Amino acid sequence: MCYLIAKDPEKHGCIALKTKHGTALVELKRKLNEAVGVKGIELVTISRPTAYGEYAPYTFAKDIAEFEQVVLSMR
Repeated sequence: MCYLIAKDPEKHGCIALKTKHGTALVELKRKLNEAVGVKGIELVTISRPTAYGEYAPYTFAKDIAEFEQVVLSMR
């Protein structure tokens, strides 16, 4: 289990998606990086939110579709 985090460095907090390591995560991260990486949005995979206070507060997406929608609308 891991979390994919999307963070706008100019704003407080982030959006998080609880997921699993693997090909699907790699493809999702690659797709989103191509779309929002040029805007400066950071995509990071972390083990647990409590260990990474620098990304708090966390807003948890209920599914991949919601996560993608929020990330694509950043900036």
